[in-house]
Amino acid sequence: MTPVASGDSGYALRLCEDTVPTAGRGALGALNRVLYVRRGSARLETAEGETRLAEGEAWHGARGCEIHGGEAGATVLRYELIRGSAPLDRVSTEATKVLLEHAIDLDPRADYLMRADRVDFAPGGVALPHRHRGGGIRCLLAGALEVRVGEAPARMVTPGGAWFESGREPVLAVASTDGPTSFVRVAILPREIRGRTSIMYVDPKDAERGRPRAYTVFVDEPIELD
Repeated sequence: MTPVASGDSGYALRLCEDTVPTAGRGALGALNRVLYVRRGSARLETAEGETRLAEGEAWHGARGCEIHGGEAGATVLRYELIRGSAPLDRVSTEATKVLLEHAIDLDPRADYLMRADRVDFAPGGVALPHRHRGGGIRCLLAGALEVRVGEAPARMVTPGGAWFESGREPVLAVASTDGPTSFVRVAILPREIRGRTSIMYVDPKDAERGRPRAYTVFVDEPIELD
């Protein structure tokens, strides 16, 4: 994976996968971040106290933290908002893999929130052409998803695959018919839409069409830009 340099605003979203062994630990510096436990379980230590995360759970924070592997270790998706050439904190040299880094246009004078959610498609589910109120990174957890962003060719995403959506280009997503498909995403959105959907359909009538999908919101919290 080749990182994409920060854009004019100097901000970027970065997604890493950390493998934390049983009794292993790693220190992470202060950044706006979301941690999502893809497999296993983890324990986080921060200045505010301790948080335990089971598989399929997420945490958000902006201060430094220490992450510990649970009884069976943990595989953790780590989403971070960075500026400039922010150094990468590694749980260990072998255990941290950068899945995607992409520039995101943000206005330092504006108010934003960080949202993390999981989207679950029924077999053959479709998200008809739509945009969002802000950019974010998605990572496929299960199934398969054909994604077309703007005028780019459609790509088939399989588990562990990550992609960026700016929110400006229309997106069409079609899930596999072989079984359920799901992905977890983290987006930076205008603070005024806290608690409300960010999706905008190219054809407003499509809001009532398409095939079933469900949303689980983990984080919807205001952030301060550095």
